[in-house]
Order: sequence, then C-alpha cells, then structure tokens
Amino acid sequence: MRVQIPILMYHQIDQPPPSGTPLRGMVVSPGAFARQMKLIKLLGYKGLSMPELMPYLKGQKEGKVVGITFDDGYRNNLKHALPILKAAGFSATVYAVSNAIGRTNSWDAPLGIEMKRLMSEAELRTWIKAGMDVGAHSRDHIDLTRCHADAVRDQIVGCRKDLEDALDAAVLHFCYPYGRYTSAHKRIVRAAGYQSATTVQRGRAGTGDSMYALPRVLVAQSTNLLHMLLKLKTRYEDRHR
Repeated sequence: MRVQIPILMYHQIDQPPPSGTPLRGMVVSPGAFARQMKLIKLLGYKGLSMPELMPYLKGQKEGKVVGITFDDGYRNNLKHALPILKAAGFSATVYAVSNAIGRTNSWDAPLGIEMKRLMSEAELRTWIKAGMDVGAHSRDHIDLTRCHADAVRDQIVGCRKDLEDALDAAVLHFCYPYGRYTSAHKRIVRAAGYQSATTVQRGRAGTGDSMYALPRVLVAQSTNLLHMLLKLKTRYEDRHR
C-alpha cells in the first residue's frame, strides 16, 4: 500500500511585508506557524526533519508523520520557528546556501524583494544543537538547469563539503534551488552522497517516489487551518502534481 507523507515547505517565519510585495506569500507569520504546528500535533502527527523522516519514506517505519523543511536558512527561522518546533517536540530541516551563510537572500534582489539576514555558522550550529538538521541548497542558489555540468557538480558537491566543514555535522539532504533539476542532476546528487533531494513540485511524497525528486506541500502566508487540514489529510496537494 502506498503511504502518502506530506513534506511541508516553508521559507520565512516572520511578519509578512505589506500587500503587493513580491513573493509576500512566502512569509508565514509566527502566529500562523504556531497554530499550524498545534494542529499537526492535535491530529496526531509528528513533525520530523529529513533524516528522521527517511525510514518512513522508505517504508521501513509506519506512523503519522510530517516532514518540515525551510528553504534558504533565514535567521527568522531560528528566532521564530525554533521555539515553536521545540515546544511541539518536532524537528525540521533548514536548507542552507553555503556561500551565503551569514549574508542575505541576494538572489531575490532583481525581484525587488527585501533582503533578509540568513543564519551564520554559529546560528546554524545553534539550530543543530537544538535537535534540528541542516541540508544543502547549493553554494549560490542558482538555477542548475542553466549551468554547465561542471558548475552543477560544484554547486551540489561543494555545498555539502562547505557545510560539513563549517558545521562539523553530516549534511545528507539536498534541495534544488527554485525546484529546477534534470535527471542528470539527480544522478549527481546521489553520487555526492546525499540521501534525498526535495523539489517544489506540489504533492505528498509517497513510498514509491524517487528519493531524489521528492514533492512537497507548499505552506504560504494565505494557508489557513482548513487549508492545512486539507493538505495533510486529503488529495488537495496531490492534484497539483
């Protein structure tokens, strides 16, 4: 029997910017995030980081679980999301951009999006010490489908090396920048020693899915509790695959 497991995709946990701001939907307020985690717990789910989720994705364990991921590594994940996760007894993975540690989301500047501080090495270590996980999101957050094969390999392989050297922790899970990838990229990720790779393709992950092209469930600023319930318990997200 195919088991459907939601892997939640977040970006920033902060006060949303004014209406009309580009990509405003990618900023979920701390209050909304807290309510979402409470709902997940009330429904009997356990929120897990990617390393802890893997046995369920592979069919080695059974249970009501939800993956929790954050793209880019914003400092506001540490400030606002971490206390809520710890209070719920959940873990999560943040995908860090290794050449942008302690800097900002400069790749968003052409879109007119406000620059926000990303976690420093010390802050990422704090995240790990709190029982959370750090995954890789490439060295420079570039569109891999527009890169030569050598550059792609450098972005994927190099990011893992950078993070492991900086954090003295295993980095075994990857997230494709912008969710864009090819079959060749999947092979490089696997050869680099990663155990999984997530995309921005919408849907719940199934036990039969490739571990190197896992879909996720988008959680946006507009996601209310009813939407969250539908995303977790029904084919609401799967229909968008």
